[in-house]
Amino acid sequence: MSAYLFESIMLICFGTSWPMSIAKALRTRFVRGKSPLFMSLVIIGYASGVTHKILNPPPPDSGLANYVIWLYAFNFVVVSIDLMLYFIFRNNPEKIES
Repeated sequence: MSAYLFESIMLICFGTSWPMSIAKALRTRFVRGKSPLFMSLVIIGYASGVTHKILNPPPPDSGLANYVIWLYAFNFVVVSIDLMLYFIFRNNPEKIES
């Protein structure tokens, strides 16, 4: 059970940073410094986590373990959105604030 707790904490921590990245990209319409290769590797990692949970499901009465797959799926979706925004905004010039 504690392994699922720590896995959940990790996914929640990672999962809070991606929406902030998406919000910044939408607000500024600027994505310099983001790496599409890095985001692609993270997406593959989350997809692998979902696949692992599907192929090796926890026992039905394991509580928190049954929800970890949803954390992986959420992270997969938000990183995919961030990657999509990268390709939409990659050619936008940086706005200089005065």
